[in-house]
Amino acid sequence: MSPAPSFPFESLRRAPDVEAENLQAFDAADRLLLDTAADRLSRRATAAEADGGSDVVVIGDGYGALTLGAAAQGLRGLRVHQDPLSGELALDRNAAALQLADTYAHHALGPDLVAGARLVLLRLPRSLDALEEIAELVAAHAAPDVTIYAGGRLKHMTTAMNSVLMRHFGTVSAGLARQKSRVLTVSGPLPADRRPATRFPLAEAHDVGLKAPLQLRARGATFGGAGLDIGTRFLLSHLHQARSADQAVDLGCGNGAIAAYLALTRPGMRVLASDQSEAAAASTSLTLQANGVADRAVIRRADALSWLPDASQDLVVLNPPFHIGASVHAGIAHKLFADVGRVLRPGGELWAVWNSHLAYKPALNRLVGSTRQAARNPKFTVTVSTRR
Repeated sequence: MSPAPSFPFESLRRAPDVEAENLQAFDAADRLLLDTAADRLSRRATAAEADGGSDVVVIGDGYGALTLGAAAQGLRGLRVHQDPLSGELALDRNAAALQLADTYAHHALGPDLVAGARLVLLRLPRSLDALEEIAELVAAHAAPDVTIYAGGRLKHMTTAMNSVLMRHFGTVSAGLARQKSRVLTVSGPLPADRRPATRFPLAEAHDVGLKAPLQLRARGATFGGAGLDIGTRFLLSHLHQARSADQAVDLGCGNGAIAAYLALTRPGMRVLASDQSEAAAASTSLTLQANGVADRAVIRRADALSWLPDASQDLVVLNPPFHIGASVHAGIAHKLFADVGRVLRPGGELWAVWNSHLAYKPALNRLVGSTRQAARNPKFTVTVSTRR
């Protein structure tokens, strides 16, 4: 393993994602991945110069450390997939600042991303479903001699990841740990008849008191898969009390449970669903189709509610995240609350559910409007915030 050429990691920023002293735009796993792959990256850069194309793919880059670190070694034409939109936007900003904006292209998670790839840099996702969807895609569409360097922080890595990868590849070996990080080297895609059949999209049906079960669908990287989050289930049981509206917004739509429930229980309502996750937006689309209500919905991959004008909505429903990647941080919820306050009309309502220990009520009062408790159980609180 040769060290990668020097790269100004400290210059990278997370914006438009939440920035704070305890949140960085890179970590030791990014550095280790680039060092582990340095020789291969150099050879692929030389090959790309000869044939005018690139067969290097980056998946799961947080804010551009892997993509721009590879580009700084001479790679061009990099194909990049980042599930969160905030990651894409941060990469673009960081690339512009480093004058590397022309070195890569964004791709959806699909065959075009990995077709003919010979080298893949992968930040290991915490979700095994997300890892399996990536592994089956690379095994099916990359070059037969593809090598994946898959890195992560030790505290987030498990032997189950090796098992997932070995269902699709012949060789998985672990490198030495460094600064609480490790890289798995993966190669030898198995023949199609030795790989398991695809499980995606995931599908589950849930009894939520409707005439028919609520059908949920999910891509691998969707939070909670096709399950019904217990906080969301609690919220659904109280949504009949929400104000009447011709249109409602499901902010942070995930697998589409809230959007589908609103459309099913309010036949005259149009639903706007948004999430910054590509997997979530795709999953919501599949869920709405499975429940026969896709014709009354608009789905958008977006940074919060940036796609909606001020004072334009009467009803927003939200089960806010409290993680930013692997970090627990209230900043993301506060950002969403502020954007809801911007798009609600006077008298408009935000219905939200949250873990009671997070005590979001003061922030909701400040950022949205007068907030009351609509329901509470031992774990969750449902609140209604009315725009002033």
